[in-house]
Amino acid sequence: MDAGQTDGVVWRNRALTLFDRVSVPVAVCDVYGLVMLANPAMAAECGTTPGRLRGQDVLELFRPQETTQVERIAQALRLRHRSRYQVSVRWRAPGGAERFGELTADPVSDSVDETPTLLVMLRVLGESAPAEPEPVRVTPVEGRVLALLAGGATTAGAARELGLSSDGVTYHLRRLSARWNAATRTELVARAYALGVLAPGVWPPEPRTTGSE
Repeated sequence: MDAGQTDGVVWRNRALTLFDRVSVPVAVCDVYGLVMLANPAMAAECGTTPGRLRGQDVLELFRPQETTQVERIAQALRLRHRSRYQVSVRWRAPGGAERFGELTADPVSDSVDETPTLLVMLRVLGESAPAEPEPVRVTPVEGRVLALLAGGATTAGAARELGLSSDGVTYHLRRLSARWNAATRTELVARAYALGVLAPGVWPPEPRTTGSE
C-alpha cells in the first residue's frame, strides 16, 4: 500500500469516527433510499442499532407526508440533478410518541457521471404524545362482577348483590378468565385494572366503562 492509499484509509477512518459521534441523525443511502450506513443518532430515532438499519428503506422508517415530494426527488435523481432535497416526514419514536420533521438528502459522488449516494440528515421538529389506549370493553354485568370481586366479595355475595345465582356469577368469571387467560381470581382482578376495565384509585372498586364487547 503506497502513501496515498494509506492516507486515504486514515482519513476514511477519521470520517467514520466523526460520522458516529455526530449528534444529528445521519445516514448514507443508495439512490433508491436503502440505508447503507447509519450513525447511532439515526438508529436511536428508530429504537434500534445502526447495523439493523442497513438495507431498510429510509422512506418506510420515516413516512413522507407528501408523495409528490418523493416523486419529484426520484425524477431529479434519474436526471442526475445535484440539488439538496427535503421531505416532510413523520415516524413513531421508541417511546410511542408520533414525531414529525424533515429529511434532507444531498446527492454525493466522486464524479458527475457516477450514480450518487444520498447523505440523509433528519431534523426533528416536534412530537405529539402517544394516544391513550382505549379500555377493553366488557358488558355491564361483567364490569359489576369484576368490581365486586376486586372489593373482596365472594361468589355468593356477588350473586346476592347482582340478583344472580352463584352459578351465574361463576359463568361470568369463567368466561372472563378464559378470555384473558387468567389462572386465578387475583390474576383476573389484576388484568381488569391493567386493561382499564376497573377505575384506578377508586374504593370501593367501580367499572370504568360499560357497554357491549
